[in-house]
Amino acid sequence: MTDKTGEGAKKEEQEERSTGIVLFIGMGCFILITQIIALLLATPFDVAGMIAFENPDDLLNPIIFFVFIIAFTAFILIVLKYFKNRGEKLVYFVMLAAVAMTIYYVMLVLFPFAFVPELSTLALALLLYKYPEWYVIDATGLIIGGGAAALFGISLGILPVLLLLDILMVYDAIAVYKTKHMVTLAESVIDLHMPVLFVLPRKWSFSLLRGDAMEDGFYMGLGDAIIPTVLVVSANYMPGFVYYFGLINAPALGALIGTLVGYAVLSRIAGRGKPHAGLPFLNSGAMLGFAIGYLAMVV
Repeated sequence: MTDKTGEGAKKEEQEERSTGIVLFIGMGCFILITQIIALLLATPFDVAGMIAFENPDDLLNPIIFFVFIIAFTAFILIVLKYFKNRGEKLVYFVMLAAVAMTIYYVMLVLFPFAFVPELSTLALALLLYKYPEWYVIDATGLIIGGGAAALFGISLGILPVLLLLDILMVYDAIAVYKTKHMVTLAESVIDLHMPVLFVLPRKWSFSLLRGDAMEDGFYMGLGDAIIPTVLVVSANYMPGFVYYFGLINAPALGALIGTLVGYAVLSRIAGRGKPHAGLPFLNSGAMLGFAIGYLAMVV
């Protein structure tokens, strides 16, 4: 006599494991694609004079960056908590404007022709507004993630970037495990359907528009891809290093690989339905990889 219940449980476990592998690879690809887009956009941004800070080596830059993150996070949480529906609409349109502005900068350097940046930005913003399904959010997230990482990567020198990564990985750990306000923020943003999270479905029938349960999706904050990629871009601007494939030098390649290794370690401990701080793993991997790539060429 065969134990059909046992066989069913075993099959379900195998399917869950297979799904987990696919999701792990998928999110890893999002990080890698964000890094590649940022590397490709860095030079056009630099040539166009698009920088966030005038003095890339000023150690006050990462402090200013961090204060802006804290202020914007506080703004979202306070408005959503105390102003309910009206606050949700305000936050939505503020975030939509920020997304549209980032898309515009990317389109401006990619397609510097009359009205093309404006029209393409308007088209993507309307698509996001009218049909914010998970794959639309992911595609838009890759554009703004790569663009933001490129912009800040060329605007910050190595020491400011390393300081920024240290600050943010400590903050991320506190915000997720201690105060837990980052978890609250993530849950609120999911409801807004904004491209500040990468989303992958555990089932192909999953739909954000239909309001399916959060447990049916796999999520990663866009910042988890952007922040370590800032180091990749900044390292790639260090003088005196040979570029592989005409695109990336050894310190940047080390940071890129280190980010993916950190992601792999994170994925090993991240359980379903349990939020984890990503930056302690991703930033540590990026910095370690950067150090190895740098020392391998210098020593």
